[in-house]
Amino acid sequence: MFVHVVKSKIHRVKVTGADLNYVGSITIDEDLMDAANIIQGEKVQIVNNNNGERIETYAIPGPRNSGELTLNGAAARKVAVGDVLILITYGMMEIEKAKTFKPALIFPDEETNLLK
Repeated sequence: MFVHVVKSKIHRVKVTGADLNYVGSITIDEDLMDAANIIQGEKVQIVNNNNGERIETYAIPGPRNSGELTLNGAAARKVAVGDVLILITYGMMEIEKAKTFKPALIFPDEETNLLK
């Protein structure tokens, strides 16, 4: 049997941009993506702590050490610059492996979105 488990989480990052006219996705500082083991094109669940919205899209890398976190396309309507988000990815694995799996949990600086 396979189960879905949290693979990675970037906890409490601030939205730096919202670009309605982009084709879609969430742009994430590539340093954060690497630290959280998130790859380009991976599905990301976004939880908005300010308004309760939960949306899914896919990750694209932003400039390293920029702190960028931009929601693109229709998702831009679900956030405001400065909103605090939690980004979560999931993986599927055998239940026995899932019992011992350790996700990548990242807690960046809440003001700059940079790694501490």
